[in-house]
Parts: sequence; structure tokens; C-alpha cells
Amino acid sequence: MITRILGWTTLALVACSLSVSVAAAASPAVTVVDAPGSPVHLEQVKVLNSEAAPMVLLYAAVNQTDAALDQFTVTVFVFDKDKRLKARQVAPGRRSLNAKESKFSAMVLDVGTIDATDTLLAGVDQAQKVGSEDWWRADLRTIAEAQMKPAAPAAEPAGGRRR
Repeated sequence: MITRILGWTTLALVACSLSVSVAAAASPAVTVVDAPGSPVHLEQVKVLNSEAAPMVLLYAAVNQTDAALDQFTVTVFVFDKDKRLKARQVAPGRRSLNAKESKFSAMVLDVGTIDATDTLLAGVDQAQKVGSEDWWRADLRTIAEAQMKPAAPAAEPAGGRRR
């Protein structure tokens, strides 16, 4: 009797472990995209709740400057398996990010269906220093689309192909 119960318990644990592994493997890939001179860099970016909708993006925002930031904006681009942009979501990041400080935050991804074969690119496209009316801005979409373009085929060597 005990052997039968332990056998079923072991089987149940293995099944649970496999389902967690499959769910983790079903998460779409997430890559950080940075604009040159960006005052904020995203790190430790992960998709949570990948087995349900909406998914949640967890990230650490790091102030790369010596000045406190009042606010910044995080943008997530969703590219399909053919590397075509299918969705974009923008949300305010954490308020008040001190110089060289790092803070965790989350963003609910409610842009529609995100498939396991999709690729997510996340980055900061604008930021404002404390006490300033000026904003740092970047065209993150162009950078993200360039990053997703397939690599150009290698050029043939001079003199044609060798056989």
C-alpha cells in the first residue's frame, strides 16, 4: 500500500515538475533594447504568468546617470515569429529613480495575444530629470526594428564560388 502511494506521489511530483518546465519554456523571448545615451537601462527582464493572459513583464530599472530622474517611460515591442512588429505597449516606469539607483517594477502586457514564438523587446524611450522640464527621448521603435531584421546574407568571395 505504501509503495503504491509513494509511487503515485513520485509520479505526481514528476508531472508537476514537467508542467512547470513546459510553462517556463513556453515564455516568449525577452531582449532589452537600449538607445544610445539612455539614462535608464533595464536589467533582469522576465515574463511572468506566461501560462495565462495577460502576461506580466518584471524588470529592474537602473539609473545610469549621476542625476535623480523624476520619471521615465518603458516601451515593449512584440514581434511575431516572422520578425514583424505586431504590437507595442508604453507605460510609465517607476517615479523618482535616484542617481545610480536600481528599482524593480512590473508591467502588465495587455496588447492582445502573445505567442511563445513571439519575441519581446523592452527598453526606455524617454526620461526626465528631477527639476527639469526637458525630456531625453529616443526613437526606440526604429532601433528595435533594426535589431529584429534578419542578418544580410554573406557576400560571395571575389572570383565567384570555389568548388
